[in-house]
Amino acid sequence: MIADWLVCANCTGRVSEGRCAVCRAELARLREARTPWAALGSPATLVALLLTLAAVALLVARPA
Repeated sequence: MIADWLVCANCTGRVSEGRCAVCRAELARLREARTPWAALGSPATLVALLLTLAAVALLVARPA
């Protein structure tokens, strides 16, 4: 389970149990952080990264 070892400072329960609102918010944040696209940030960051990769690919494929 996610965050089985984390203890909430608000209710002193395990975060994975979600006893209080603080636990539930942290658990939701941890679940969101597990998604592969969360590391990229916003969709605008993903679009900028794809455009940059396309530009580099065009420059490399361009005949000298």
